[in-house]
Amino acid sequence: MGKSKALYTFSFLAVYFSFCTITPTSSTSLQDDFINCLHENTNVDFPLLETFFSPERNVSIYKEVLQSTAHNLRYVTESMPKPGFIFKPVHESHVQASVICSNQLGLHHRVRSGGHDYEGLSFVSLMETPFILIDLSKLRQINVDIEDNSAWVQSGATIGELYYRIAEKSKLHGFPAGLCSTVGIGGHITGGGDGTLLRKYGLAADNVLDAKIVNADGKLLNRAAMGEDLFWAIRGGGGGSFGVILAWKLKLVPVPETLTMFTVTKTLEQDPETKILSKWQRIADKLVDDLFLRVMFRVAGDKTLTLEYKGQFLGEKGTLMEVMKKYFPELGLTQEDCIEVTWIESVLANAGFPIDSPLEVLLNPKLSPYVKVYFKGKSDFATEPIPPFGLKGMFKKLVEENTSSMFMIPYGGMMAKIPESETPFAHRKGTILKIHYATNSTSEDGISLNKRTKWIREMYSYMTPYVSSNPRLAYVNYRDLDLGTNTKDSKANFIKAQTWGAQYFKNNFNRLEVEIPTPRHENNIQNINYFTKVLSASDTNKKGSFVLNKRHAIECLPLLVQWDESATIPRPDKVSPWEIEPLTHSSNILKSVFLKNKRQSEIDDFGK
Repeated sequence: MGKSKALYTFSFLAVYFSFCTITPTSSTSLQDDFINCLHENTNVDFPLLETFFSPERNVSIYKEVLQSTAHNLRYVTESMPKPGFIFKPVHESHVQASVICSNQLGLHHRVRSGGHDYEGLSFVSLMETPFILIDLSKLRQINVDIEDNSAWVQSGATIGELYYRIAEKSKLHGFPAGLCSTVGIGGHITGGGDGTLLRKYGLAADNVLDAKIVNADGKLLNRAAMGEDLFWAIRGGGGGSFGVILAWKLKLVPVPETLTMFTVTKTLEQDPETKILSKWQRIADKLVDDLFLRVMFRVAGDKTLTLEYKGQFLGEKGTLMEVMKKYFPELGLTQEDCIEVTWIESVLANAGFPIDSPLEVLLNPKLSPYVKVYFKGKSDFATEPIPPFGLKGMFKKLVEENTSSMFMIPYGGMMAKIPESETPFAHRKGTILKIHYATNSTSEDGISLNKRTKWIREMYSYMTPYVSSNPRLAYVNYRDLDLGTNTKDSKANFIKAQTWGAQYFKNNFNRLEVEIPTPRHENNIQNINYFTKVLSASDTNKKGSFVLNKRHAIECLPLLVQWDESATIPRPDKVSPWEIEPLTHSSNILKSVFLKNKRQSEIDDFGK
């Protein structure tokens, strides 16, 4: 390691370890100190009434701003920790000053782009108080350059806004990102970002040309200044770990003038032996790259399901019909099932809007058809088809919970052509599909939330023999603190950190852990080797007025834990008396055989 890199590493860690030594004080005085510090570190004005929000000054407006983009209501309940105040920067220099001032004042901070973090980590801190929220929603400028086939997008913009601005300039350009129009582009890309174009063009993160970030010293860096290691890490290494993303430069991709979409719905009675679903599993990742065909599972009525096969094809209806007739005639697709659309119309449909909606609905998150709920989500990846008896057991578990939802999306295509090491997102060749599980409620009722959380964990447990193993993989954009977290009062345990890290990133976790300096929160990447190298020289090293010592380093390390099942809302600071032990290869095999034999007898009569 070169001297400059070692110094940068120490600087980054020292800044964030300072967050471990916060002295509680009133949020009003903290806010005043923060404002004074901002004035000293930026020349760009920030109108206080439009940029600062605290409960002491106006509790109703504070709550409104806090909840404005908090999409999982589990984390805005009264029992959840709240930021001392919220700051909405209106200029990039304000973000730089915020980082500098957080360091000087010993403030822990969270950064929110679109607020879709599954575990609320972009606006809640269960580890450190006081903390503040830096809300990037006012930094949402988008500049599309069709001649250059690129766009600069600030982190506060949503996916829907990006799609709208591209369509403003061209009907033949698009971008391969997610379906939900209200997701913030800043956080989406840090986890990879998959969508309906992934089989043709890969992930959103695979199509990033440049970026602007603020590091822990408050410095503004582009790709050239940050270096290729850090540029690699931010494209899929998880949000909140490597600095504050201010903007992305994206590579636009070509889309045809005409796309074709369809939905074919099947009931369990129409596919009693799961022949259609089994065929889909075998061929969905091997179809032509222009075809993206996913499956949505919905509880329908009393103890039954419908399966919606939803397709998007980059081409006309006639060509699609030829492809389906050749490779998947079992689905029974007809001309009447298909509708030809433009790319931006497909965006509307995938986001849940009527296809004839005005495009402007993409600009207003309040018009989204998806209501905010209290939810818990989990994810899996599969490397081989789930056998029919496994599918029947899966159906049986799904209908136990009427608020459950589940979908499977195929990989393959471009996803199989990009090497695992190209970005931190390692779910590439050999991955045939991704699975998403969710359960939700519109009520804060603790009993129902506990019941639904218990159900999704049981569902996840049931699926163990049928999905990836050693490690069992997960999608970091569907962050799941059941897999593991950092805690502030536990001893360093690198092996356990590797366990959940490998679930998100496979072998890429080693590069994130060893080579990339990072900050700290409940589920980010920590750097054990750097702790050793920095601390071996001296027990104490000073950065400004804060001290970095061995105790602080130990408190900042990750620990894999199992949450308290009795908690009204599962919380990472409630550690159960026992810990998950990583399964060995042989024990996984034995467990899989046992579960398969046990469950076969339970499901023989289900779905017939």
